[in-house]
Amino acid sequence: MTVRASSTVEDYLKCIFRAEHEARQPMGRIAALLEVAPASVTAMMKTLAESGLIAYEPYSGVRLEPAGRKLAAHVLRRHRLVELFLVNAMGFDWSEVHSEAELLEHAVSERMIERMDEMLGHPSVDPHGDPIPSADGHIEIVDHPSLLKCPLNCTVEVVRVTDQDAEFLRFADREGLAPGRSVEVAARDETAGSVAVISGTRQLSLGFPAASKVLVREAPS
Repeated sequence: MTVRASSTVEDYLKCIFRAEHEARQPMGRIAALLEVAPASVTAMMKTLAESGLIAYEPYSGVRLEPAGRKLAAHVLRRHRLVELFLVNAMGFDWSEVHSEAELLEHAVSERMIERMDEMLGHPSVDPHGDPIPSADGHIEIVDHPSLLKCPLNCTVEVVRVTDQDAEFLRFADREGLAPGRSVEVAARDETAGSVAVISGTRQLSLGFPAASKVLVREAPS
């Protein structure tokens, strides 16, 4: 059985791909991420499994098969290149491009995507620092620490913000936590669940959940 790569199929595969840090993704998590009923997820998983795009076990969850992973990577490539094009070429704010790219990723042609890639200089990351898969579906994942794990009292550079929520992105931009900005973690308070971050001339306090969404690397000398 062959499934047409509809926008719904692409959304499911992309969701599994983005969350696939475990061997298998549970049905409940996929339903929550896509905001759909568990019964709808189960029905789609059976269809995708019959098409050879995923491996599905009812009580264990799902994982992508090579064909499904390749298709998901291509969807993610379109999404992230569109986001970057909207920011760099059209002047959109980085906090508003995710929803636009969710629509355009299903409609834009491969010819247009490759032209965008060329115009943007073959970028490796999108405006949020998320890696852009290559044309052949390869994606390079670098295990950067978050503000929860990086060394104290050392200047680090923000390289990725993992939360696509517009409000959080506006907060990150306002507080100097966007990719390319230099910050320093002054202290962590396990009891209060807070991280003291020096950003520019100011010190701010982040809760552990927020700090975990900001990934950093050693600042270039």
